[in-house]
Amino acid sequence: MTTRTFTARAAAVTGGVLLALSPLTAQAAQAAQATAATPAAKPARLAQPTQPAQTAPTVAAKGAALLDGTSGDALFGKDADTARPIASTAKIMVATVVLDTKGVDLERQVPVRQEYRDYVTKRGASTADLQTGDKVTVRQLLYAALLPSGADAAYALADTFGTGPTSTERTKSFIAKMNSKAGELGLPHTGFTTFDGTGSDSSTPRELAKLARHAMRNDTFRTVVKTKQYKGEAPAANGRTRYYTWNNTNRLLGSYDGAIGIKTGTTTPAGECLVFAATRGDKTLVGTILNSKDRYNDAAKMLDYGFGTTTTKTLKLRKLPANTPRD
Repeated sequence: MTTRTFTARAAAVTGGVLLALSPLTAQAAQAAQATAATPAAKPARLAQPTQPAQTAPTVAAKGAALLDGTSGDALFGKDADTARPIASTAKIMVATVVLDTKGVDLERQVPVRQEYRDYVTKRGASTADLQTGDKVTVRQLLYAALLPSGADAAYALADTFGTGPTSTERTKSFIAKMNSKAGELGLPHTGFTTFDGTGSDSSTPRELAKLARHAMRNDTFRTVVKTKQYKGEAPAANGRTRYYTWNNTNRLLGSYDGAIGIKTGTTTPAGECLVFAATRGDKTLVGTILNSKDRYNDAAKMLDYGFGTTTTKTLKLRKLPANTPRD
């Protein structure tokens, strides 16, 4: 065999092998192209450390509760289901009975009786200093009862919306309405013996917060309890015009960002009490403080807990005018 012939055969064999392997080579090429077209896998992200849950606040109050204003869900509690004296926060129920009255006329004029003033003196209760013979409207009486916590105004409302031939019978029937409303609202541990909270009126922190949630659904109530100062006038007994100025005893208003009410209360058996509410964004919180030596800071701590904020650290309480009753 000549050298030229061997070389030609070798070339032919080599070419045959290459032809035989060409399908595999094509598959390999396709695989390589697919791999190149596929994005490189991203390295796994390390899990971000979660923020620790906010610690429940420590409050000085003997009883406390915080509810979501929309859902009513409980957010915080301290002896929240233990009934305690509630002092003037009872006037929330006075306003509720009045405002829930079908067809209530808020512009109805109510003559101020001397017995309303005498009641304040006898009980040593807080007063709106209503003057005998003046004609004040139901709306004004709500301001007078809820801002300076006037027992005289609460008496006037009970006397007006109760039934019976005498003032005693009318106020008694009104207190019965307060208790009936508590039953209607599902507050089994809430009871009233007076219209101003100076008796053995009591409730639990949770039930009082539930009452406040109900009251805050009323536009008039919300407007009244968020007012820091009310100025109004009324026809006086001598034919002249009487001018009234009532300051809200709730120092959380104007101090805590978003505060919108609601009511203070103080007696020796009850200690310092506060029913409060605040709104931030689309979230509203409603709470109760019963028997505390630091009710405003307690309330601020609870609200911070509910909102996830730290406002309490910079809280500076609004100063009340010198003539404002302490309640």
